[in-house]
Amino acid sequence: MAEADLKWYVVQVMSSQERKVKKALEENRATAGVTDLVEQIVLPMEKVTEVKGGERRVVDRRIWPGYLLIKMQFTEDSWAYVKGVNGVVDFLGGENPSPLTEAEVATILEELEEKKGAFVHKRRLAAGDTVKITDGVFVNFVGTVVGVDDEKGRLSVMVSIFGRDTRVDDLEFWQVEEASDEEVKSG
Repeated sequence: MAEADLKWYVVQVMSSQERKVKKALEENRATAGVTDLVEQIVLPMEKVTEVKGGERRVVDRRIWPGYLLIKMQFTEDSWAYVKGVNGVVDFLGGENPSPLTEAEVATILEELEEKKGAFVHKRRLAAGDTVKITDGVFVNFVGTVVGVDDEKGRLSVMVSIFGRDTRVDDLEFWQVEEASDEEVKSG
């Protein structure tokens, strides 16, 4: 079979079952006799660091929850094989899916390769962001982030108490959330 016959397709799967579906697709190809039709399955992931309780953890996070990329020759057999795996919802595009273009695939695979060695912080907070404190002495106060220490997973927030700006230091990322527009107006 010519390499040109193999194209990349996007398959929608049940959310949080991506790993299980990928494993089933890979392991059952030989039994189903489609090893020459289904070549590669990719679950786009990135490493994310999060700090909780002062402890740093690195976890894998799905970049596109609910989707896998499959390099395959689109035939009736390969279509039936993929659709028959538990957890597969459908091909993106339904019964007549369009393959990704070579440029799209190159961009996606390049981005995944770049993310392999890097870590992304779970919470992206920066000075100037408006947040609501959700835990601790200052719970429900809305303020502005004035300092972020990504390494320790801590930040400082300036809140207004009785009309005076007060700096709240040493908050952990999980102790704040992005403030809604209503909270910003009333805070």
